[in-house]
Amino acid sequence: MDFPMLVNCSKCRTLLQLPPGAQSIRCVLCHAVTNIANPRAGPPHPPSSVGPPPNWDAPSPYYGAPPGPPPNAHGRKKAVIVSILYRDSRYELKGCINNAKCMRHLLINRFNFPESSILMLTEEETDPYRIPTKYNMRMAMFWLVQGCQPGDSLVFHYSGHGSQQRDYDGDEVDGYDETLCPLDFETQGVIVDDEINATLVRPLPHGAKLHALIDASHSGTMLDLPYLCKMKRKGQCAWEDHRPRSGVWKGSNGGEVISFSACDDHQTCADTCALSKITSTGAMTFFFIQAIEHGHGATYGSILKSMRTAIRNVGKKGGSGGSDVVETLVSLLLNGGVHLASILLTGGIDFGGVGGDVVAYLVSSLLTGSVDEVAKLVSMLLTGVIGGGLRQEPQLTACQPFDVYAKPFSF
Repeated sequence: MDFPMLVNCSKCRTLLQLPPGAQSIRCVLCHAVTNIANPRAGPPHPPSSVGPPPNWDAPSPYYGAPPGPPPNAHGRKKAVIVSILYRDSRYELKGCINNAKCMRHLLINRFNFPESSILMLTEEETDPYRIPTKYNMRMAMFWLVQGCQPGDSLVFHYSGHGSQQRDYDGDEVDGYDETLCPLDFETQGVIVDDEINATLVRPLPHGAKLHALIDASHSGTMLDLPYLCKMKRKGQCAWEDHRPRSGVWKGSNGGEVISFSACDDHQTCADTCALSKITSTGAMTFFFIQAIEHGHGATYGSILKSMRTAIRNVGKKGGSGGSDVVETLVSLLLNGGVHLASILLTGGIDFGGVGGDVVAYLVSSLLTGSVDEVAKLVSMLLTGVIGGGLRQEPQLTACQPFDVYAKPFSF
């Protein structure tokens, strides 16, 4: 019986699995072809390499040797920043590219990341390997941890859409897997948290650290880390055990992994110009950077508390009017009957930013007796999923529990 054989790529030295009987294999990272010597034949031919696909002039960034200077006594710093706008689609976002530029500036100027060690995947890139497709995102995550050594500091930042799908392997407390949505997710599918965990978290060796910042909806446990820090309104914290009942280990290989995410798994997050007053940004990225720049970046607890407080204050200032209108609207609808519904549908009331189509649907559901639909829509309105206000709560997850107010923060 033939078994798969493991060989190193002749160019980038990536470990490849050779199918039984194959005499050559092409590396998915650098595209070099490695020829396998036949033991019954003479000396093997020197390995050949294949250039990039036709019309793709740019070389792949995913070579075995990471860019930037060699490791020093304090370790190497590498980052992957993914930003997806979904331009010209019904899913289009506004602030993600600004998130990416702000994070890059922060890493270079505040935390001394070499420019050459930051891999950007955005729709603005002309290099086809740096467009945030599913394939490129997978390769970028692999590149980030490849060759990781003790002392290395890695950062993975994602801003774009997040989603959920039913969990079929029983490793989720709430029964749902969280997913990232690449630019081509409609044709190529999403990237599931199980894969993110296997790629970024599991291989990380002792002495290395990885920080993830996920500015997306449904992102609370996007890395599937074993512990979730639950922070109360006044800042008290307690760690929740999210280890799967199956006993499968979702932590690292001894390395330190900590993730900040925009919201809880059941929440959505904001992409708005109401924060900077100048340009659109994601709320989580904006307030993360603000916490550091405003002197609240000493510990993980101080950052998380600052982010949550700032978002809560925006919700009070920017969204309270819309929320009050919705509460009044619901009360009037439940007590006003058909006559009031008629007034609402003719546009006689200012809904404080709540779309008229939402109101029309709510009225229609009430009049037709669709109680479940009304309850669901009212819940979305009052929690900020529809209408004004920020109702997201940034989350912190980790491989191991720690004192969030005592542990110093640093990339």
